[in-house]
Amino acid sequence: MNNLKRLFFIPNYCSKAIIRNILLLIVWLCPYILSAQKTLSIVSKVQIGAFPIVSKATATSILVEESNAEVVGITAEAVSSDIFRITGVKPSIIHDLKTAPQYLIIAGTLGASAVINQLVTSKKIDLSAIQNKWESFKIVTINNPFPNIKQALVIVGSDRRGTAYGLFEISRMAGVSPWTWWADVNPMPRKELFALSGNITVGEPSVKYRGIFINDEDWGLNAWAKRKMDTTIKDIGPNTYSHVFELLLRLRANMIWPAMHDSTKAFWYYKENPKVADKYGIVIGSTHCDMMLRSNTFEWGKNYEQEYSEKPNEYRYDKNKAQIYRYWEDRVKEAKNYETIYTIGMRGVRDGSIVGPTTKEGKIQLLDVIFKDEREIFERNLGGILNVPQIFCPYKEVLDLYRAGLKVPEDATLIWTDDNFGYIRQLSNAEEQKRSGASGVYYHLSYLGGPHDYLWLTTTSPSLISYEMTKAYQFGANRLWVLNVGDIKPSEMETQFFLDMAWDVKKWNPENAWKYAEYWAGETFGKALAPEIANIKNQYLQLAQNGKPEHLGILQFDDASKQERILAYDALIDQVERLKKKIQPYQKDAFFELIEYPVKGAGLMNRKIFYAEMSRQVATIDKKLAIAYSRKAEDAFKQIKSLTEYYNTGIQQGKWDHIITYFPRNLSVYGMPTVGAPEVLDSTSTIQKVYDRRYLDTTPIKAATKANAATKYATDFQTKHEIVNEQIIAINGLGLGGKSITRYPFNGNSFKETAIDNAPYVEYNLSLKQGTYNLSIKCLPTHAIHAGRSLLLGVTINQEKPTFIDFNHPKEDKKWSANVLRGYTESNIPLKIEQAGKTTVRIYLMDTGLALSRLDVEPLENDKP
Repeated sequence: MNNLKRLFFIPNYCSKAIIRNILLLIVWLCPYILSAQKTLSIVSKVQIGAFPIVSKATATSILVEESNAEVVGITAEAVSSDIFRITGVKPSIIHDLKTAPQYLIIAGTLGASAVINQLVTSKKIDLSAIQNKWESFKIVTINNPFPNIKQALVIVGSDRRGTAYGLFEISRMAGVSPWTWWADVNPMPRKELFALSGNITVGEPSVKYRGIFINDEDWGLNAWAKRKMDTTIKDIGPNTYSHVFELLLRLRANMIWPAMHDSTKAFWYYKENPKVADKYGIVIGSTHCDMMLRSNTFEWGKNYEQEYSEKPNEYRYDKNKAQIYRYWEDRVKEAKNYETIYTIGMRGVRDGSIVGPTTKEGKIQLLDVIFKDEREIFERNLGGILNVPQIFCPYKEVLDLYRAGLKVPEDATLIWTDDNFGYIRQLSNAEEQKRSGASGVYYHLSYLGGPHDYLWLTTTSPSLISYEMTKAYQFGANRLWVLNVGDIKPSEMETQFFLDMAWDVKKWNPENAWKYAEYWAGETFGKALAPEIANIKNQYLQLAQNGKPEHLGILQFDDASKQERILAYDALIDQVERLKKKIQPYQKDAFFELIEYPVKGAGLMNRKIFYAEMSRQVATIDKKLAIAYSRKAEDAFKQIKSLTEYYNTGIQQGKWDHIITYFPRNLSVYGMPTVGAPEVLDSTSTIQKVYDRRYLDTTPIKAATKANAATKYATDFQTKHEIVNEQIIAINGLGLGGKSITRYPFNGNSFKETAIDNAPYVEYNLSLKQGTYNLSIKCLPTHAIHAGRSLLLGVTINQEKPTFIDFNHPKEDKKWSANVLRGYTESNIPLKIEQAGKTTVRIYLMDTGLALSRLDVEPLENDKP
């Protein structure tokens, strides 16, 4: 008794009866105290005090009052269907407490739900953590929330999307992937589901607006949608978008830049599209070249006359202001009751340069007028501009105008862009970070354009995405992130990673991003197989770092590197085949779509291109070998076609018919290459085709060579010297060999050459014979963070005078093309070794944002053995 009194701080003067009552009260309160501190989870076996979602073939109803936004009801129906997928029992949706059973799931938005308001008033729930927050939610179990209700599982959102995210969190905890429909990821079947008592509070997101851009959809999403989804209009329409918007909610995204390519009519052309967006609570924006929510390729180029009963004049503001002004204002009037984000400024139709004055000064003056007029439209139609989200995207030639002094309205969000290949061109400096409009990022997983498209497979790694987007966030890009996802498929994991980062940027930093594949695989296929799947996925992404499958027609690998890549891909394909035998039947389709098709496709593309090249090399000296290589190349080509045919027609009775093509935009790299023994090919492989050559630069580019005995990966340093408030971190999965180092965080000092002694450094020891060598230093082809910074390295050999190298290369020329296609930039330093033995190379990391990947040492020609 004395020990209990001391444990619970009970005064000595209390009687035994009082002590007994106090202890009984503590025992009675313990479950409530523990549940308030415990994280809620969902399990498949009953436990004492657990909330029954499905128990004994009975599903608990979901209460959603009709006063909630429509998206809450839509999401509740989706969650009910998710529970049915798992258990075979479907919860009913009810709208009134009068019909509520003993157990009840309650979903509502703070301020829009009388039931939630009652729980707050009766102090059954504390929502102070999410009140007045953006897109936040709380999930909690409550005992005896109302008379006749024994227990409730309550999902409360701070706003309509917060409630939807909270509901879909129930699905995810129960084992339903966000890709349950879009990649046929079926959940593990279970008879029962229970929520263990506890609570979850989530929000606010790191980035306010988070979304995707459907782009270059001609060869995939549009071709599929008109056959399988919006068959009446034969286009991407409301049925397709309803599935897209559900996916966005499952991924905790909130914004769409709709499809706008040649094959697709404008989003606003179909009047149901914006209505569907509003039902799902999705914010409607438009791409960098489509101002004021207009889609110029269709609406100006094809439909203007139908809309206005007159032909459009040139899309040129200095000569045709009246037509353009009216065209913009009409869309603002139409969109005023929807949640939208307006792209301001002006570019040409079809992603072209702005038409008008020929000088930079003239274009800037014209844009000044355009900004003023666009804001006038907002003032007149939207009651002011303070609450009108606006973005300005300095993309392509517009970045040059911005750098030349273009003044963008201070409350507009600057949307920085990558260079179309994953490396962000520029971020906000100290002054720009003070803007009330803040900044954001437009980033690519897919691209049509020079020097070469990559529209087939997705091979941008989480490590690169995290490196660039963490850097962006640390320089203030927290208002809007949008991702060019092409046709959505096959970019599933990478899209989810980008949006997971946008929700919680600190969860996936450059050091741990390579682990995401295992996290995602565990969520998608179960934890037992996650390590094997992650290993395959990470190797697949690493092989593409220095040669995407789409770029193999340009990249020139030496013979050793070709063999190394063929063997590596063959080993990956073998792993896929072995793992495939362990996959449960209900997971087979998802495994094919998410793992098997991209891995085999990339491997077969390497075999096709390399064996064709090898057959040509030996055609005149070894005919038998040329025939063997030619047949291997053709076999790879046929397998790619066969795999694609199965994807389109063999999964779920042709669900994905035309969603995937192995030859987007009909480029020559996707066809059957010329071989050294064409006489052995089937007639179907030798059909002559006319390939699309627009936007392409087919100049051969020397790819990375195989690592040699003198190669040092950046992580192989002997010593490192760090500075205060910084680290030199290793990043797996980034750069050549997947072993890069960088300074972190990214917002550290930039050191000038005169301050080299203050900069951090790493040292490498090389064992070299006497002679002359070339030291090649290879880095990721990133860009300087902003004006005033560079990508400077200082290099000393055996403590001699330093050599300085600036790896920043902002000009988009042949060198830049080579860098982004082969996955690295390099600089060479001559080495003269007077005496054999240890040579110490010290590399000073003068700037942040530079990722050092590899050092290669080669003897110069006269000193080669």
